[in-house]
Amino acid sequence: IKLMTKQILVPDHIDPILFRIAPPLLLIPAVMSFVTIPFSETLVARDINLGLLMIFAFASINVLGILLGGWGSNNKYAVIAAARGVSQNVAYEIPMLITVITMVMITHTLNLNEIVRQQAGGIFNWYIFRWSANPLMLVSFLIFFTCSMAETNRAPFDLGEAESELVAGYHTEYSGMGFGLFFMGEYANIVIGCSLATLLFLGGWQCPFGLWPGVHWFLIKLYLLIFTVILIRWTFPRTTIYGLLNLSWKILIPFALFNLILTGAMLKIWPLIFP
Repeated sequence: IKLMTKQILVPDHIDPILFRIAPPLLLIPAVMSFVTIPFSETLVARDINLGLLMIFAFASINVLGILLGGWGSNNKYAVIAAARGVSQNVAYEIPMLITVITMVMITHTLNLNEIVRQQAGGIFNWYIFRWSANPLMLVSFLIFFTCSMAETNRAPFDLGEAESELVAGYHTEYSGMGFGLFFMGEYANIVIGCSLATLLFLGGWQCPFGLWPGVHWFLIKLYLLIFTVILIRWTFPRTTIYGLLNLSWKILIPFALFNLILTGAMLKIWPLIFP
């Protein structure tokens, strides 16, 4: 409410077109992604067969909002922060998408509702614990959750907003609701990332005991993941840009690729061992 009532100051040195379209480019795709998120089997705005693909298509637009916000501000701190944000998003989108491809190979579908239905029957049918599909499912979950935190610029991955180095990052020149739209987009992306982790690995709205599935179970799991994000933010210090990129390119991507190859091998070999 405070940001909505504050005056929006537009500096003279900015690019007016890029400066104004950047905040909506971060928020609108995040809001549109909620269309395909199933909170329960029937509580979904649109049950789309390619829902998972659609969410990641919208997520790729966020990079444009960061880039245009920094470049349009015509400010050295904003440009550096935008370059950091884009490199961070590109680096962590790769292992995240590889992990999603691994899950699609296991589930044979891009429909989020169908993925959750396959996890019915109790906690050991959730994909995070279904080691018969892949013994490294827990690693897949950790890679996905880490990448979702980095994609949403949460600490310790918030190098695009490092106040001690870059003032306020790529939204240094923004005020009022322009500044608010950036933060609304970031927090909406946190909810989407935790929702996807819940749907893909934690059974979505399925009950841990195999009974009474419903939206309340989805919300409980979602809140626990968001609480974990907040806890990590207040526990770990901010990393360096080199450590951030090394984590993705040297650790997460090789692990994600190994996991993908292992999954493909198990899908071919497992039916031969247990016909």
